[in-house]
Amino acid sequence: MSGNHQTLALLLFSMFVAVTLAITTWVSRNRHGSAEEFYAGGRLFSPMENGFAISGDYMSAASFLGVTGLIALYGYDGLLYVVGFLVAWLVVLFLVAELVRNCGRFTLADVVAARMSERPVRIAAGTSSVTVSVLYLVAQMVGAGSLVSLLLGGTSEAARNWTVIGVGALMVIYVSMGGMRATTWIQIVKAVLLLGGSVVLTVLVLVRFHGDFNDLLRSAAARSGHGKAFLVPGLRYGGDWTARFDFMSLGLALVLGTAGLPHILSRFYTVPTARAARRSVVWSIGLIGGFYLMTIVLGFGAAAIVGPEAVRGSNAAGNTAVPLLALDLGGGANSTGGTVLFAVVAAIAFATILAVVAGITLASSAAVAHDLYASMRRRNAKPRSEVAVARAASVGIGVVAIALGLLARDLNVAFLVGLAFAVAASANLPVLLYSLFWRNFTTRGAVWAVYGGLVPSLLLVLLSPVVSGSPGSLFPGVDFQYFPLENPGLVSIPLGFVAGWLGTVTSHEPPDAAKHAEIEVRALTGAGAV
Repeated sequence: MSGNHQTLALLLFSMFVAVTLAITTWVSRNRHGSAEEFYAGGRLFSPMENGFAISGDYMSAASFLGVTGLIALYGYDGLLYVVGFLVAWLVVLFLVAELVRNCGRFTLADVVAARMSERPVRIAAGTSSVTVSVLYLVAQMVGAGSLVSLLLGGTSEAARNWTVIGVGALMVIYVSMGGMRATTWIQIVKAVLLLGGSVVLTVLVLVRFHGDFNDLLRSAAARSGHGKAFLVPGLRYGGDWTARFDFMSLGLALVLGTAGLPHILSRFYTVPTARAARRSVVWSIGLIGGFYLMTIVLGFGAAAIVGPEAVRGSNAAGNTAVPLLALDLGGGANSTGGTVLFAVVAAIAFATILAVVAGITLASSAAVAHDLYASMRRRNAKPRSEVAVARAASVGIGVVAIALGLLARDLNVAFLVGLAFAVAASANLPVLLYSLFWRNFTTRGAVWAVYGGLVPSLLLVLLSPVVSGSPGSLFPGVDFQYFPLENPGLVSIPLGFVAGWLGTVTSHEPPDAAKHAEIEVRALTGAGAV
């Protein structure tokens, strides 16, 4: 890219970083240092504010960069991500949001431990939450690297690596200094920027085709090189049985995974009541639904205007489709309009990454401190020390995410998020649903449900084409691929539910009917909720 692109985009990056650091500094001066302040922002946010923050948390680099890239490259098959991400919110609304807010305090483990033996349950749920969060963080790091690689013309691998390191450093600062309150305001600012930028790009694409969406689809199909096959299922997930099962596996993971994501569940604790949590989800469904409708236009617009070959030439996984589309819509590579629009979109994408990694890092550091550390510390330890542990944990999680982000830099970010969703749906969702709805559920069942989904999902990913045995894998030079599917959800999600059932029916611990009745009343009415 030209020097103008670089200068303007870097200037806008710097402005966003300066604003978010100012927010973090302001919040850090007004904080009380309590666990409730650090983990839940004092539970002071309104449903509308929390709805925008949830949207900011959920509309990640996977959505803005990865999904549009997959639609640009694979047409109809890329729409699976849009449908899966959106339908998942209905599961959250009807099964999770209000009940989790009533039964928990800060993390997923709070809900489960309310009627179980605390220590083993907290260790299991905390381990699972950290694992899911790190996988999700890797996708954001890869998106940041792809974005800056495009900005700098793809010539500097060192600059791309330093970008990943810089994003990791910023997320540690946001979390350790500002906690949930700063993270929430950063996500609200980012959601407004992302929705505004998407509206502008969508309008420009539709204006280019005179408002005729059919003409847009025809042009995209013609330029794709696949003709009508671009607009029907099967381009990516068609053909042999493996691809078809991969399609089902990914769909299952996307629809069920959101309800098990730690950084989404933690957002329900930032509002004062369960009713406010439910209204937050209604706000977020409206905002997220509108955004994903726009990604369809942007994905097909990138295919029709930029062309899949140009998208693939810039980034093999398609992560740079939207910035390239903005460049063309603004007037081309050497035009002022193209330079400005490209820089604005690149800055919004970078803001998206920073905001999301802050939310995920906060959720994972909370799991380390509130679940893992708290379950093993001495009973007379001061509560304030838990917050100190959370701040320290954010540094360690940042280091791990940076290392994995550098390793996985050539994979599509939406695909990487699909893996995180599969692990969340396998390990977190079964134990959450069993705890809320199964009267006879026991501690052994809870622990087995978590590990029975977590271990197989990670093992199947390691043995899949994602890690070895194919040209696009993490280690293309070796082959220990024994599991044919790229997404493990079709196998690992049922295993999580089966393990929870098996652990319960083989347990010698009698179920506590009184505790279940108490949790049931609390979940449905909010009586006794924190």
